[in-house]
Amino acid sequence: MNARSESRSNSSPKTPPAADASPGPNAAAGRRLTELADRDPRGGKVAHVAGAEVWDFGVDTTGTLAGGLELARLCLADLADVVLVPCDPDRLVSNNAVYVRTDAPLLGCLGCQYAGWPVKSDDFFAMGSGPMRLLRGREDVLREYALADADARLACGVLESDQLPTPSAIAVMAEECGLPPESIRLAVAPSSSIAGSVQVVSRSVETAMHKLHSLHFDVGRVVSATGCAPLPPPAKKADTVGGIGRTNDAMLYGATVTLWVDCEDQDVESVYDRVPSSQSRDHGRPFAQIFADYDHDFYAVDPALFSPAVVTMHNLRSGKTFSAGQVMTDVLRESFGV
Repeated sequence: MNARSESRSNSSPKTPPAADASPGPNAAAGRRLTELADRDPRGGKVAHVAGAEVWDFGVDTTGTLAGGLELARLCLADLADVVLVPCDPDRLVSNNAVYVRTDAPLLGCLGCQYAGWPVKSDDFFAMGSGPMRLLRGREDVLREYALADADARLACGVLESDQLPTPSAIAVMAEECGLPPESIRLAVAPSSSIAGSVQVVSRSVETAMHKLHSLHFDVGRVVSATGCAPLPPPAKKADTVGGIGRTNDAMLYGATVTLWVDCEDQDVESVYDRVPSSQSRDHGRPFAQIFADYDHDFYAVDPALFSPAVVTMHNLRSGKTFSAGQVMTDVLRESFGV
């Protein structure tokens, strides 16, 4: 769970996403959920809460790897390929990694996947991801790049939580999306579950995009992207902090991201070495330890920490490549208990 500030000002002109004729993000995510039972019959259990359709991928179910991949694709509104691939266990302390490839990094990652909605009611809290954020439209990055889904008839998203949303939470979400509760479609999984771990670790490109945005780089200039992060062993059930720690460490100390950009070299040179997590004052220890030092308050952790271990930027305009950061095997080993 990467909870970060919703507010940021930047008045410089931005590059809007390219238009296309594909289904809107919420429609695409809703279609994936509709077809989910056929693709992964063991992965999730559907329930109805206050009229909303809620899929459980790890709260009262065991969940599956396939379910985790579906959660990731749902977060990305089907704007990216997400797969499991083998990786080097000596370097990344895992036999498996989550690989993401997208040609729509702005809309898919920042417009949809980013966990930018703190869903709160009097008896529920979770970070919300997915294209439903486009309907809420309250985050600065959505306004800056005119990211929206104006004609959506469904609101689809993912909640990272160890409980299903309550009726009061559904009411809040429906109101903020401007749709009735019956139009809400949600998938829920804790970070300690199989599916939840895969979903969180799929955020390698998203964290790089968010970091670039915070450094005032025009992320509309990012044309395509890939990212790969080790899939950690799951924390024990109900160990929320353990699950958060391991999945964040997979990103901070093991994720590698490659971005293809189209801009002047000076624009890349001004930011590329500040993107990796190593630029944070909190870098160098397992996230669970860092989190405890801040009394488990995400908003107190240095925001610069939430980014991949290594970032490479290929500039299509000049043909030059820029790379910074390093994988930290020792921290991964300590975090994963291997």
